[in-house]
Amino acid sequence: MSVIIILLIASIAVASIFLGAFLWSVRKGQFDDEVSPPVRMLFDDPVRPSNDDIV
Repeated sequence: MSVIIILLIASIAVASIFLGAFLWSVRKGQFDDEVSPPVRMLFDDPVRPSNDDIV
């Protein structure tokens, strides 16, 4: 029975650590950009000339 209590305390501790990390990332603005990720794949990458093209 004591193993169940230890596992319950450990799982609550891990869950609170993940909740704290999530809240920290929300406060730091990690999830502020809601527009560009869905449309970022639609834009082409700029073409850079290679060293062979420059003469």
